[in-house]
Amino acid sequence: MSLISRLLFACLIVLLPLSAVNAQTATRPAPGYVRVRLETSIGNIVLALDAKRAPKTVTNFMIYVDDGRLDNTSFYRAYRRKDNKALGFVQGGIDTEARRVYFPTVELEPTNQTGIQHLDGVISMARHKDPNSGTGNFSIQVGPNPTLDARPGYQGYAAFGRVVAGMDVIKRILALDTCCGRGVMFGQMIKKPIKIIKAVRLDGVAKPSGAVKPWLMRPRAPGK
Repeated sequence: MSLISRLLFACLIVLLPLSAVNAQTATRPAPGYVRVRLETSIGNIVLALDAKRAPKTVTNFMIYVDDGRLDNTSFYRAYRRKDNKALGFVQGGIDTEARRVYFPTVELEPTNQTGIQHLDGVISMARHKDPNSGTGNFSIQVGPNPTLDARPGYQGYAAFGRVVAGMDVIKRILALDTCCGRGVMFGQMIKKPIKIIKAVRLDGVAKPSGAVKPWLMRPRAPGK
């Protein structure tokens, strides 16, 4: 066996266990993880959320899942890196629909605390300027995005799990036509957002918040 062949074989041995772990996590529960299936208009995405290392962020996300707050929402943003348009992240969730927000907002669990970095396929909680303002919006990375990780003087964003099936769907979303937007989102809003039909818990027992669901309430007709 040539030197090149031996090196390729060694790389394959290293990569196979990682692929097997992802395949197993996608099809059955893994200790410390909670799986969620996002059913979208172009295909399904399965997430494995790290409840051990990012418990607060995962608990918050699961409230949105168990309450149905992510049902009939969308992937609405695609950020593509200037140096490589095939890399970046997609953003989805409740967008600006305040009626779906669950309070209190979640406390930031930074990457230097959890050890979960913004690598390919990682899901992260979106937020406003306030580090503790995460609600029901999230991003999924295509390729590494280390600028979202915590560093001296910057708290970054809370990564809390990864995609274990359906990265092809995420990449299709990233490639969609974009326009519009304001500030840092300028030119990144997807022209035809991809619908999140339903978010489904795959592990454990649902724990709905019991809070009122104003987004399901029909507005009263005039005069009633």
